[in-house]
Amino acid sequence: MGFSPVSLGVRFLLELSALAAFGYWGFKTAPGGMRVLALIALPIITAVLWTVFATPGDPSRNGGTVIATPGPLRFVLELVILFGAAWALYNAGAKTPAMVLLVVLVIYHLTALDRVFWLFRH
Repeated sequence: MGFSPVSLGVRFLLELSALAAFGYWGFKTAPGGMRVLALIALPIITAVLWTVFATPGDPSRNGGTVIATPGPLRFVLELVILFGAAWALYNAGAKTPAMVLLVVLVIYHLTALDRVFWLFRH
């Protein structure tokens, strides 16, 4: 199920949500003059990490990568970014959206276990 178009679409929305969450967190928690910089920089840094470190041949991506990353390490990166986004929302005071994101993340990962197992085999 983790490689189905619906699952990939949900994952893409989760990725976008993570970028927005980190930007929101940066804006809400950074000191005054740094708010706009954090709003822009944190999503860019997150997107770069997400894009650069990938497992070669991952069928849920284009298969290419800049830095070949073992599947288990990639899985940890995904967990840190996606669940970190829920934490960022919670920490920024958006508790209800954080809890909704957390529930969706857990459901997504439970339904995408085939992808998780694929990552651990590569």
